[in-house]
Amino acid sequence: MPDSLFTTDAMRAIFSARTRLARMLEFEGALAQAEASVGVIPQSAADVIERQCDVANFDVDAIGKGARNAGNLAIPLVAALTRSVASVDTQAGGYVHWGATSQDAIDTGLVLQLRDALALLDADLARLAHALAAKARQHATTVLAGRTWLQQALPITLGVKLAAIVSALDRHRDRVAAQRSGALVLQFGGAAGTLASLHDKGLAVTDALGRRLRLAVPDMPWHTERDRLCDIAATLGMLTATLGKLARDLALLAQTEVGEAGEPAAPGRGGSSTMPQKRNPVGASIALAAAVRVPGLVATMLSAAVQEHERGLGNWPAEWETLPQIVMLTAGALDAMTDVAAGLDVHGERMRANLDLTHGLIFAEAVQMALAPAIGRDAAHSLVASACRRASAGQVHLRDILEADRRVSETLDRDTIEKLFDPAGYLGEAQAYMERALARYPAQSR
Repeated sequence: MPDSLFTTDAMRAIFSARTRLARMLEFEGALAQAEASVGVIPQSAADVIERQCDVANFDVDAIGKGARNAGNLAIPLVAALTRSVASVDTQAGGYVHWGATSQDAIDTGLVLQLRDALALLDADLARLAHALAAKARQHATTVLAGRTWLQQALPITLGVKLAAIVSALDRHRDRVAAQRSGALVLQFGGAAGTLASLHDKGLAVTDALGRRLRLAVPDMPWHTERDRLCDIAATLGMLTATLGKLARDLALLAQTEVGEAGEPAAPGRGGSSTMPQKRNPVGASIALAAAVRVPGLVATMLSAAVQEHERGLGNWPAEWETLPQIVMLTAGALDAMTDVAAGLDVHGERMRANLDLTHGLIFAEAVQMALAPAIGRDAAHSLVASACRRASAGQVHLRDILEADRRVSETLDRDTIEKLFDPAGYLGEAQAYMERALARYPAQSR
């Protein structure tokens, strides 16, 4: 499982061994009451069973060790629960886990954990999106070099750069919401997915159980149809990719030679064991580590989905640690990047200085497009490309090369050329795009 560096305490608690058993016991207690409500087992037995479904009554470590020989966690848990119930009421002990199979308890317990986990992720996604939206508005006119293939391309604003991430996060928020409403469903099918042991009461028990656990009831059990869990895994895989993209960009901007942004400074944050001057992008490192690890885990979930007949052999158990790892790594990356976004240190003066590194070459397209209506696009491209080569070779500003070229001066006057080298004058629809992307986050929400 991810350690404290790569996840949050809250998410670790949701997927702890103790909570896993607690959620399975929640299923067992609700099952007993659901069966009693439709006359399958005595109400008195259901009451005793429910009272004993308290994780505090059980030795979590012993049950975990018992799972090694049993093949899954439910078998030693049900055995322990049966003993606990029988110690109070012998007859009631005979009704524990009535009509259910191990996978019903394990899968439904996992779904209950995921319900809590996705609620946390939803809240964390909203926090990150709001933090980035506020930072984007703050830097709506802060100009920096847009980069393609890691080379300077055109001027953009930090606002539009961050807004693009906010737009992606909004799509992830919608995806997570869809998982919370569509993928979190009850698992209850009995030994082979037909609830044969409950005779004609199977559907009635299922409906009652879904109501008690506040889980949607699917059209049928899904013991070996794992698409819903894969959907959750893939959704979080895409989310961690976006977090990794944000982390990568900010880490590149924080490089010493670039110096355009930095993670928030704090005592002990980002230091080195040997170099006192270091200010490492530790938040970005956490998110990038998740972005490296999660895709392989998502692939494991997809591989595990190919399950045999009515119960998988080895592939279902492969999910037990994999999906919780995906969720916990995603939570850690979200938390890390929210801290980074909220306290992002922006060096606007360095951004402006870096725009001048290429002696005006970053404005080449602006000049080309200004010349094109008069001399044609191809001719303008050829002229400006030649001027760029001469400027680079002689370390001369592109503006000076162009002003000395008769073909340019016949088309563009000096004031026009000067304006073409103002980064604020060649930002296109950056402001409009930013505002559209941040429509969900009014300016006053800061």
